[in-house]
Amino acid sequence: MNKINSFINDLRNEKVNSNAFNMYKDENKCRNLQAYLENMLKINPKVMLVGEAPGYNGCRLTGIPFTSEFIIKNHPFFKNGFRVKGFQKENSATIMWNVLDEMNKIPLIWNVFPFHPFKDNAKSNRKPNKKEIDQGGYFLKNLINLFDIHKIIAVGNTAEITLNNLGYKSLKVRHPAYGGKAEFKEQLIKILKQNLKSS
Repeated sequence: MNKINSFINDLRNEKVNSNAFNMYKDENKCRNLQAYLENMLKINPKVMLVGEAPGYNGCRLTGIPFTSEFIIKNHPFFKNGFRVKGFQKENSATIMWNVLDEMNKIPLIWNVFPFHPFKDNAKSNRKPNKKEIDQGGYFLKNLINLFDIHKIIAVGNTAEITLNNLGYKSLKVRHPAYGGKAEFKEQLIKILKQNLKSS
């Protein structure tokens, strides 16, 4: 577990721009991420899903990519060792876990940029810039190595381009946001059914 502690400490101590938020300065978010990564180590996934960045209604509040407070409080995967304040839902997180509930195994989930990039206020989302994407590459590579990931699924264009630039081949699916729910679900189920069997 030392590698997980070191990874989380690096996240906690990372400096971000004034229009980005490091939620890992908060002890509860660090505990949530630690519990999530320890659970994933027990599962030993070889498939990884990589998104773009945390959203203000999702990972910013939980510390875990593609989750929401509602999912943390209601999904059986998160029944022990997780703590959130409210019951906020987040659309992409809900869509993601609806798909994962159809699978026998769960892939590891992370983002290109692990902190929340926002526009003019905290309750907004924006695409991470090049500097932030480069910054996030350090954490992304560390997690891939930590879990010895064999197959990577890029959720959206930013994730696919970043992974290519880092030297990783990936399979791309449509991002669930902005009307992409049906296409995302169809593509992801197909890829996961093909790849989770051997993971």
